[in-house]
Amino acid sequence: LLAMYAALAEKQGVQVSELRGTVQNDILKEYVARGTYIYPPRESIRLITDVFEHCSKNMGKWNVISMSGYHIREAGATAVQELAFTLANAIEYVNAALSRKLNIDEFASQLSFFFASHNDLFEEVAKFRAARRIWARIMKDRFKAEKKESLLLRFHVQTSGSTLTAQQPENNVVRVTMQALAAVLGGAQSIHTNSMDEALALPTEKAVRIALRTQQIIGHESGVANTIDPLGGSYYLEWLTNDMEEKVWKYIERIDGMGGMLKAIETGFVQNEITESAFRYQRDMETKGRVVVGINEYVMEQEPIETLKVDTTVEERRIGSLKELRTGRDNGKVADVLDALKKSAEGDENLFPPVLGAVKSYATLGEISKTLKDVFGEYKSLQMY
Repeated sequence: LLAMYAALAEKQGVQVSELRGTVQNDILKEYVARGTYIYPPRESIRLITDVFEHCSKNMGKWNVISMSGYHIREAGATAVQELAFTLANAIEYVNAALSRKLNIDEFASQLSFFFASHNDLFEEVAKFRAARRIWARIMKDRFKAEKKESLLLRFHVQTSGSTLTAQQPENNVVRVTMQALAAVLGGAQSIHTNSMDEALALPTEKAVRIALRTQQIIGHESGVANTIDPLGGSYYLEWLTNDMEEKVWKYIERIDGMGGMLKAIETGFVQNEITESAFRYQRDMETKGRVVVGINEYVMEQEPIETLKVDTTVEERRIGSLKELRTGRDNGKVADVLDALKKSAEGDENLFPPVLGAVKSYATLGEISKTLKDVFGEYKSLQMY
């Protein structure tokens, strides 16, 4: 996708070096949380570091990765686990980049993070504050970064989809407001607020507008954006931040002892930690050890609300345009560039240039992915227990 973006910029006469944006480019969280992976972990790490390397030389304003704790948290992890596993993933990526002889201070400022914000306001604020402190220590002490910019943890926050309820969906407006407020109090650089009806369907325009207005009211009317770290100095929050940091370091040290995050994933350690946390959460909810309004307390008969109906002809139109593309392109050239990509994948060269060449010849995402799968194979995860 980044190659497609770069190819389009070049076609329009835009200097690729001037492009700004972010690719998520974080595959390790897929193995532990979401499951949308194709290749084995080590081959996937190669693709990620290929992007690091290419962008550090050619696209210096581009954010080369957004390391995501969001999906880890949504899969059932605790706040501590979300932070620990995300930072452990980050350590793995940085180590891979350094193995390519990249200079830490040349790419560190292009790294960014993506976290979830859940309902416990003080815990979430403490999590974000602890994240910055831990990352600065990791970059300075472990990786010997020297530039101030290399020590900064820049992060985006999305409110939690898994906390939204299909029952009494209007209550989700309150949940999203608390979660977004926690993100602001914790120092997020950007925020996405979920819509109240997302437990039922893709959001309606009205629900999206309410989610947007939630951000705007917090930003313009609450006063919380008028000062940096507005809760700093609170006895409870400072204690909670220290406690969060201590627990996260214990996880990181444990993963280090296993040989790093790749080993922890390959043995199923991380997946099982998340599964057990998700089980405990569900058990607490079912036994009312944790009250969820509208689910296990304050239940009432469901009132129907309007939900979005998607036009199914969209799929048909996209299939039609894809057929037109394949008919109108030079298919002989496509075969040649895919063969060149395969040969590159069988070696150890950076794969971004041959992928860029394939994109410029109008090879599709599916064709490029299949070519790499023919070389790398397809990953089958360990059975969880």
